[in-house]
Amino acid sequence: MRCRPALTLALLAAPAAGRADDLTATVTPDGVEFKAGKEVVAKYVTDPKYPKPFLYPVLAPGGVPVTRGYPVEKGLPGEATTDHVHHKSVWFCHGDVIPEGVELKTKTTDKHGKGVDFWSEAKDKDGTRRHGQMTCVKVGEPKAGKGGVGVETQNEWRTVEGMKIMDETRVVTFRDLPDGRLFAFDITLRATVCPISFGDTKEGSFAIRTHDALRPNRGPDGGTVTTADGKAFAPPQKDNLPIWGQPTAWIDYSGEVDGKKVGIAVFEGPDNAKGGWHVRAYGLNGPNPFGRELSGFPSQKGKTDLVRIEKGGELKLRYAVYAHTGDAKTGKVAEAFELFKK
Repeated sequence: MRCRPALTLALLAAPAAGRADDLTATVTPDGVEFKAGKEVVAKYVTDPKYPKPFLYPVLAPGGVPVTRGYPVEKGLPGEATTDHVHHKSVWFCHGDVIPEGVELKTKTTDKHGKGVDFWSEAKDKDGTRRHGQMTCVKVGEPKAGKGGVGVETQNEWRTVEGMKIMDETRVVTFRDLPDGRLFAFDITLRATVCPISFGDTKEGSFAIRTHDALRPNRGPDGGTVTTADGKAFAPPQKDNLPIWGQPTAWIDYSGEVDGKKVGIAVFEGPDNAKGGWHVRAYGLNGPNPFGRELSGFPSQKGKTDLVRIEKGGELKLRYAVYAHTGDAKTGKVAEAFELFKK
């Protein structure tokens, strides 16, 4: 994104929030800052030094962080994990994007993969990059809408060598609710170069990495995982949660961070292409609409039909993260999901 003077839009908070704070989105040279009053509650990072855009930090009411700082920030108090360098707070991509008819010099390292890896940040032993790059090429002016403030961005999905294979329009909208902050992602993928198929891998797609304190695998003081179907998994849990690879409308992680009860949920749009959830007790939480039988998702056994976009066509997806106080019930996750659906 080209450097330019900051653009700001302030919006009186929605009446449902019961506050007089202004919601603000400010475009900066490396991203978009979202504020409630004077407090920065999240930043959407578009700096091309990273392989893909992401949302970090993400703060629940009271200024409590609910996503992991590593590797954007290292050595933060209360953080112990340094695994999965590609798990940057909140992001969207996929591990095997296949540009049909295009000869690729460098393909994904996934043993079943046929396309470009946008999920991992894999490198060869000599440091040669093996992953694609999602570059933000344009950030629009902030606009009021859907009870909050949003910003439209344009991304190019590029091969390891830098060739564009797909375009994306992404709108990030911030709403302030009575018990939390809602960040909706409206994603439109466009096959402007060639037909696109999304390969059969578990490595995708819209995902978050929770704050370390919310990990159910850290011990009895870890977080609790709750699904839209009413299932709850209290700590301690092993990484292979029983809900891995199953469909649901939302999944929430809640617990205690810095002595405060908070949580963060991921919502999946009801009209999205459906797959399973790539969800782990170490704090990974994400719906994957593209994984099929080879992904290992139990719900996709026997399914081989890949999601595909014809050249000139598009695919729309919608997701959200909800950073809230309390647990899934007191933080009114189900109620926030109903607002998200409208």
